[in-house]
Amino acid sequence: MSKIAHGTDLSCLLHKFFCDYLIQQRRLSDNTVSAYRDTFKLYLAFLSEKAKRPVAMLTLSDIDRDGIVNFLQHLENDRGNSIRTRNNRLAAIRTFFNYIAGEWPENIFRISQILAIPQKRWNRPLLGHLERDEIEALINFTDTSTWNGERDRTMLLLLYNTGARVSEVIHLQRHDVDLHRQHAVHFYGKGRKERVIPLWPKTVKQLKVWLTRIPLTESTPLFPNRFGEPLTRSGVRQRVLVAQQRATKHCPSLSQRKITPHTVRHTTAMHLLQSGVDLSLIALWLGHEQIDTTHQYMEANLNMKKVALKSLEPIDSANIKQFRTPSDSVLAFLESL
Repeated sequence: MSKIAHGTDLSCLLHKFFCDYLIQQRRLSDNTVSAYRDTFKLYLAFLSEKAKRPVAMLTLSDIDRDGIVNFLQHLENDRGNSIRTRNNRLAAIRTFFNYIAGEWPENIFRISQILAIPQKRWNRPLLGHLERDEIEALINFTDTSTWNGERDRTMLLLLYNTGARVSEVIHLQRHDVDLHRQHAVHFYGKGRKERVIPLWPKTVKQLKVWLTRIPLTESTPLFPNRFGEPLTRSGVRQRVLVAQQRATKHCPSLSQRKITPHTVRHTTAMHLLQSGVDLSLIALWLGHEQIDTTHQYMEANLNMKKVALKSLEPIDSANIKQFRTPSDSVLAFLESL
């Protein structure tokens, strides 16, 4: 496979790609930019080793289709990455070469060979969610006699009420919660999309109590750690595990569950669906850009499938008429057609 015939310094191209294109023009979120950054840190280290040159000396001509395919195989085979992660890395590389194609159209044919590298299909697992008694136990049996426990109950209740992503919750600040007029919380999700989710009276009451226990500054993280900084993803996950261990004493079925903050998001979606809420509204609630993403909850809902099955009358074998050999007149008729 021939390489891209261009000696442009790769570091300069990447600098323009990140600063001018991703941040200035497309205004992607910090999380997305960080994911792209991590992809190229891995890829440049891999490319430098294969080219036997330091990263600063790499050029666009060092990149070809076969090399990228080898990098993707390296992610799966050597680093143990999942197919989903492999596909996310490929998507970042594709975005870079779509940018390159617009800047240097003379290389469009060779670049198209890279853009043609396919995503790998993968088996999407069934979504895990909690039953109503399980999510209630997880929330209600936190230890509210401590500051950490009060925060955890508020956070878990808000996660369940809103179905928010953990990345959205850890970035919430005090001013993002309106408990006086709208009784709602403002989220800034993927692609800088803002959405407003209404709150249950129970959630409003809990948040009012919690807001008295954190600083009054508007920019105060809604869910800080003991140092006053926003909780991290791993911090939220650890607090969910603490809540699970405590709640298991009161709801033994939780001991068999693998619970993450995203499990609570799935639980919200499933319970909305079971309550008869339309998929398009659930998509808006969760901040899904495409309703196809939300449709997976319909596919995973075994109870709704059972209800549908009951509405379908089973075949009564006793009423099936026995097959009889057609008469000669019927055969004659068919022959005449």
